[in-house]
Amino acid sequence: MKIIYLLCLLPFVGILGLLPLVNKVKPFILGMPFFLFWIVMWVILTSFIMGIVYKLDPAVKGGDK
Repeated sequence: MKIIYLLCLLPFVGILGLLPLVNKVKPFILGMPFFLFWIVMWVILTSFIMGIVYKLDPAVKGGDK
């Protein structure tokens, strides 16, 4: 169960916790400033991480009752 909590905390730390470290305009990645790329990357990664959390959640395995 602890792995689920750590996975849920990861996007929060990635987006909010590391923003002061990546607050840069250059380099440009995929035509976006690095700061914007960082946010977009974490939005996409959050979707994948939440999918993993869904698969690992024991409450989902019980099904609807």
